[in-house]
Amino acid sequence: MAESLLLAVNRKLACDDLGKLLLRLAVGGLMLFHGLHKLFDGVAGISGMLVAKGLPGFIAYGVLIGEVVAPVLIILGVLTRPAALVLALTMIVAWLMVGMGETFALDKVGAWAIESLVYFFIGALAVAFLGAGRYAVAKDPAWK
Repeated sequence: MAESLLLAVNRKLACDDLGKLLLRLAVGGLMLFHGLHKLFDGVAGISGMLVAKGLPGFIAYGVLIGEVVAPVLIILGVLTRPAALVLALTMIVAWLMVGMGETFALDKVGAWAIESLVYFFIGALAVAFLGAGRYAVAKDPAWK
């Protein structure tokens, strides 16, 4: 009885393409909020951090590619794998810029201080490995 119920539930939930869409919407959609904040408010704060580390401030505009363009592509399912890799790289850079000192720390509510960076990094890697799936604007050439 229980086994047949579990099999029925598994059959109903076996929709890999819907899972890929939900993952793309979560990773791309939530990151897009971070990017839109920087798009509307400017990248001056990031530019200042870069200059303080001896890097040119104009590199800060790269965050708009990683946090606006890449998430939009991920959401739409266009150039999904490369866009996901750009997002993953953006998270590595963010960790190097602001998260290294918090790698082994908890925040004030007991969560891992860099958990959002890790969530977006691993989520982006999952999207890169899985691809867009069937529910995408552009079909992945590897998808049959």
